[in-house]
Amino acid sequence: MNDVTIIILGATGDLSRRKLFPALYKLIAQDKLKKFAIIGGAIDEATPESIVQKAQKFIPNFDEKIGQLIQQNMVYERVDFTKEKDFVALAKTVQEIETLHGLSGNRLAYLAAPANYFCLITDYLASSKLITRKDEKARPWNRIVYEKPFGHDLESAQEINECIKKSFDESQIYRIDHYLTKELVSNIALIRFTNCVFEPLWNNRFIDQVQITISEEIGLENRGAYYDKYGALSDVMQNHMLELLALIGMESPEKLTGNYIRSKRVEVLEDVEVVDGILGQFESYKDEKFVVAGSTTETFAALMLRVNNPRWAGVPFYVKTGKCLKKKETVIHLKFKQVDCLLTHGCPVPSNWLTLEISPEATFSLSLNVKKPGKSEEVIPVSMEFCHSCLFGAVTPEAYEVILEEVMYGEQSISVRFDEIEWAWRIIDTVRAKNFSLFTYPCGSNGPKQIEDYFEKKHGMRWRS
Repeated sequence: MNDVTIIILGATGDLSRRKLFPALYKLIAQDKLKKFAIIGGAIDEATPESIVQKAQKFIPNFDEKIGQLIQQNMVYERVDFTKEKDFVALAKTVQEIETLHGLSGNRLAYLAAPANYFCLITDYLASSKLITRKDEKARPWNRIVYEKPFGHDLESAQEINECIKKSFDESQIYRIDHYLTKELVSNIALIRFTNCVFEPLWNNRFIDQVQITISEEIGLENRGAYYDKYGALSDVMQNHMLELLALIGMESPEKLTGNYIRSKRVEVLEDVEVVDGILGQFESYKDEKFVVAGSTTETFAALMLRVNNPRWAGVPFYVKTGKCLKKKETVIHLKFKQVDCLLTHGCPVPSNWLTLEISPEATFSLSLNVKKPGKSEEVIPVSMEFCHSCLFGAVTPEAYEVILEEVMYGEQSISVRFDEIEWAWRIIDTVRAKNFSLFTYPCGSNGPKQIEDYFEKKHGMRWRS
């Protein structure tokens, strides 16, 4: 953290402006990042001053002194990602800056660029020696960060990975999904494996079903050109949702770090079976800017999955995501099986639920049945709740602060290993091959009305709200 050169390729883009530079600002403001240099590269004409100025509106209570410090430690060069000579020139600049600032050569290259440039950039980073192949234990370290999406199907993901592994060691590679750094997501394994009350119940003897929902109120927000190529399955289901499923479903790792966690996540995805599903598209989708006329891209997907291993055999995993829905939330519900009712009336008693809400509030709660006051045999569910912000206030770091900090420390549990990506794409490719029906739905709804027929009537489940 106190000796690093940060190379941002795509430094003038939206991701850099909204996320990366505000994250760097906060790390510097908290005195976590002390001795550093920032090297920005992109096709646009820009300066450190203009880049900081554009990022400023995404930084609350902006301090000019910290802004000046970033500018003083930053160099920007125009880089065409299709031209090797630009990377050679950038490598020369990086060496000069490291000498000037007395830096040892620890380098973090962040590809804030479209996935179609990943192979070219990777090749040129290697050939120019901006980033060199090294074992993770070697010093100075060189690490490279790739933003999602990592391909658009299994074949394209494999092509990108072939490019990368030609040039770099797996221990240097960080395939980032910011969902893994959200406070309650990173807390899922800790909640489960550090509390003895949960782990004995975390199996098909006691759990009836698992529901995972990621819903958004917003539409495309001028991202039609991007979104129309991917859709809900590739944009959210392949990464965020399957990673949440893997965290819920994984076996106990040897340690709660790095490759131990990643290996257990992969084991879950290897056993996933696609049982049923329904797709949707919000009614005004085809009117969105840059969307292809007559597009059949889905903006909603709900799937019934199973994890065919001894722990989870027979337990359905219901996963649902969509845009332009009634409310914004990311939540996981685990429904426990009903107990044998010993009451003379008032049976059956409600099921217990464990709810992990990731957004908009980071909370988890356990519903328990208690006697209703004044009634001898009537029970009501009550919630035992942990509220993260209530206890810790607004001290939770943003996702990209965590990403940058963890990459600099070499913590790989936030990174998705390639075999995990590969298995996730196999699942999505299987979903697409099944040609599930596509229905329209109005914005502000809960999705296609046919979801009741597919899930509630057909499979006897009800989505928990």
